[in-house]
Amino acid sequence: MKDDYNKSNELKKIEKFEEFEKEDLLSKISFEKSNGLVPAIVQDMESKKVLMLAYMNKPAFLRTLETKKACFWSRSRKKPWMKGESSGNFLFVQELMVDCDFDTILLLVNPVGPVCHTGNVSCFFRKMVNEK
Repeated sequence: MKDDYNKSNELKKIEKFEEFEKEDLLSKISFEKSNGLVPAIVQDMESKKVLMLAYMNKPAFLRTLETKKACFWSRSRKKPWMKGESSGNFLFVQELMVDCDFDTILLLVNPVGPVCHTGNVSCFFRKMVNEK
């Protein structure tokens, strides 16, 4: 029975991406689901390594489109910020994608320098080890 399930639910290769114009995409993104913010996953365009997770509001999203540099909303400082403004470690956006529910953004970027404020290439440098 399990084999039948696996055969009938095989992953299908994406043949074609849906493409949207800026205004159409902007109207579809679900900013209202989480108090005006959506998660933005940042991934290195070349290596495909996940670099960071941040949040965008509508103005940050629009500024990212205008400047081609990743802009976010700081939940702790309650203000917009462009990654690299103070450090010079900008994230140059090469592609922008939205998930199937229109509530998460994926930024494919070319980073300039380390992304994490700790100096690491990625903010994801801690991993859980298996206890024995």
